[in-house]
Amino acid sequence: MKLVKWFLLWTLAGCSTIEESKQAIALYSEPFRPQFHYTPPAHWMNDPNGMVYLDGEYHLFYQHNPNDKVWGPMHWGHAVSNDMIHWEDLPIALYPDSLGTIFSGSAVYDANNTSGLGSPGQSPLVAIYTNHDGAAAEKGTDDFQTQSIAYSTDKGRTWTKYAHNPVLPNPGIRDFRDPKVHWHEATQQWIMALAVQDVIHFYSSPNLIDWELKSTFGKNIGAKGGVWECPDLFPIQDPNGQDRYALLVSINPGGPNMGSATQYFLGDFDGRLFTPIDSTIRWLDYGPDNYAGVTWSNIPDSDGRRLFLGWMSNWQYANATPTHPWRSAMTLPRAMEWVRAEGLHLLASKPVAELKKLRTSRPVKAEKNQRTSTGTGTFELVAQKGKVQSITIGNHQDERVVVRIADENITIDRSQAGISDFHQEFARSLSAPLDGIQVDKLQVFVDHSSVEVFVNEGQIVLTARVFPNEPYQWVTIQGTEGMVYPLKAVF
Repeated sequence: MKLVKWFLLWTLAGCSTIEESKQAIALYSEPFRPQFHYTPPAHWMNDPNGMVYLDGEYHLFYQHNPNDKVWGPMHWGHAVSNDMIHWEDLPIALYPDSLGTIFSGSAVYDANNTSGLGSPGQSPLVAIYTNHDGAAAEKGTDDFQTQSIAYSTDKGRTWTKYAHNPVLPNPGIRDFRDPKVHWHEATQQWIMALAVQDVIHFYSSPNLIDWELKSTFGKNIGAKGGVWECPDLFPIQDPNGQDRYALLVSINPGGPNMGSATQYFLGDFDGRLFTPIDSTIRWLDYGPDNYAGVTWSNIPDSDGRRLFLGWMSNWQYANATPTHPWRSAMTLPRAMEWVRAEGLHLLASKPVAELKKLRTSRPVKAEKNQRTSTGTGTFELVAQKGKVQSITIGNHQDERVVVRIADENITIDRSQAGISDFHQEFARSLSAPLDGIQVDKLQVFVDHSSVEVFVNEGQIVLTARVFPNEPYQWVTIQGTEGMVYPLKAVF
């Protein structure tokens, strides 16, 4: 029976040998290993970095400690995918150097070779990242974070660091990091959004090398519970079809459910100033486990989506979650849309259509107020008829996660979800206000160690890690019925 299973998995994964198939089975059999979220093969991972699309490949770089499963000397790990779901791990892309370790940043396709770093007939990928000089930081200096670049002319397989790094020295500010760069078509220049303490600085450049400060945003606006990190400024159309801008800003601590989280601003950008539509504090995800997320650059116009991925953890407990020999996962990929709902301007996070490829051919109907077996620990639940009161997701050990809609709030209660003794604040209820929004559709994605809830195609989102002692195998919907789609593993 085991040989049959190995053969089937080998066929699905396209493995070249039975030994590779055995390795895949072993990897995805590790306790809590997600079956359809990206995780590193081993050791520590945090922020997604350098996300860029080129020639059919989505590149994901990420903060990585290749020597331990806790945060440490940062490198850029690397994986590629043709659908944001199935990933191929590649060698480490960027290693620490004399300027420091490699903190977060972004990557762009320099189509016109404005940097001059390409070769004849080959435009480069250019990575822009923060060098962090830990020794200088320990000495108490303030200029230990600088911005540097590296380039690749072989589709991201190998990287060469620019000979004259850093391209943006530190003016004497301790928190000076996480450059996110995009091409501003109207003014024909590169724009960098940089996190500087609890504000964002915008720089411009004609060539990705010479940078000029243009403006500062955030002094008297937004959530201020902690340092600002991992900004992302990008164009997006509003519901009237007008070209506008969105700005993502992660904050730690100060999230709506404690710890780290990502806020966003909607407005306009003219190549110099970002002007928000109002001063409302908006959260991209009310769950505790979506942080430092950014969007892919260079997505083809024929696709047209603004595609996002976040780090599925929280700095409150990220170093202590009960996984081995790896730690941390990425969220599901999501498409960002500016929408209106009940008079509110929202940046919706919609699960990408590619996820439907994971559905099996036999969905299961979840009857109202009845326990329904899911047949697997990985599934998608869709409820869009009637009024959902609650959804309980459980296993045979009576561990459970409860999603409730009541009193103008939606909550995820993970107080009985499984293992939680690694942090005193983990086992509790997590809440998001509905703000008058009527719940017409509820999508819940359940993996071996995560639950992601999407209201009305992502108008409200809650992402939460969970660590049950065995996978969840049943659901009960109170108030309506739904459909359960068992989801295949990605290997």
